[in-house]
Amino acid sequence: MLRTLTVPLCQQAQLLFCLTTKSCSSSQIENGLTVNALYNLSVDISKIRKLKGWVLRQSPAYTTETATLLKDMGASGPVIARVFELHPEAVLCRPEHLEAQKELWMSVCASQRDLVGIIEKFPASFFTPPCHLDSQRANVMFFRGLGLNKRIVAKLMASAPQSFSRPVEQNEEMIQTLQKTYMELGGNETSMKVWLQKLLSQNPYVLLKPPAVLKDNLMFLQGRGFTSTELLQLLSKLKGFVTEVQPESMDLTLGYSQDMLSCTDTELRQIVLKCPALLYYSVPILADRFNGLLSAGISVQQIMETPTVLELTTQIVQYRIQKLRSYGYDIRTGSLEALNGTKKDFEMSYGKLKLRQERPLFNPVAPLRTDE
Repeated sequence: MLRTLTVPLCQQAQLLFCLTTKSCSSSQIENGLTVNALYNLSVDISKIRKLKGWVLRQSPAYTTETATLLKDMGASGPVIARVFELHPEAVLCRPEHLEAQKELWMSVCASQRDLVGIIEKFPASFFTPPCHLDSQRANVMFFRGLGLNKRIVAKLMASAPQSFSRPVEQNEEMIQTLQKTYMELGGNETSMKVWLQKLLSQNPYVLLKPPAVLKDNLMFLQGRGFTSTELLQLLSKLKGFVTEVQPESMDLTLGYSQDMLSCTDTELRQIVLKCPALLYYSVPILADRFNGLLSAGISVQQIMETPTVLELTTQIVQYRIQKLRSYGYDIRTGSLEALNGTKKDFEMSYGKLKLRQERPLFNPVAPLRTDE
């Protein structure tokens, strides 16, 4: 009696293709040709057996042909082995389909070397079922028509392949919503194009969200008193604000922040404009950060003046306070700007304090010391 194979959704499309073309074997015996070919390529077959053993039981498979294509593109042996270990379904792709995929990807990649780099990091994006090819082509044409450069389109295809496998009309709807929203808030077409390219580059999964999410978020913030100019400012700064937050979570976060800071609605809006990321954090995260700052002797007024300090974890804040204190900087009476920034930014600020202590400024009117 044959056992039914149970595989994740991401593999079902590939299996469905195999079954509909009557190319899959239902045998529970491994395909010896596939196993031997993978072994000769120095692939860790035990990994495949553990995670996706069903692949090894399919016939026909095109292990050697796929490896040859990758090698001809410049992939090294270790890279080829790694690709098969990460995405063994690649051996089930027909050579003619892979050639079509290569042609499509090369229309947005600067070189075969770049494409090999993408395949190494995102193999599932390249080894897709043939049924998605028409949608992929249509979406590539659509995004290129928006004026996006090839590098951005290639990044979108690699990191969010689902958005290229679905009908182009769905992406058109979301893009049109983004464009219309930006313009209605007072943006101009030139800055809109720059913003859209940056948004898609930083947050490609925005395409998979329903357009209504953006409208709901804007309506919520409008209800909290944010003007169109302020909303455009938030939209321009926050790559995830478009779809990654919800009115319910923002309401809780803003309410908690206002209680902790004892500020007015107007003051709260200004704080959010200074620190837009405040809209993202959950109440437990904010509570931990507020408590960490207050327990270090930092006042509520200081936090209101420099709210971006809330973007730092409590551990980072404690570490930086100790570093600054070791060189005589008291954060309780100084500016919180000394705590802010990336690790590199802080090291530069900390380095200046260190240098100032070790090499005090020369005073031209001070008497010279002479040896007696």
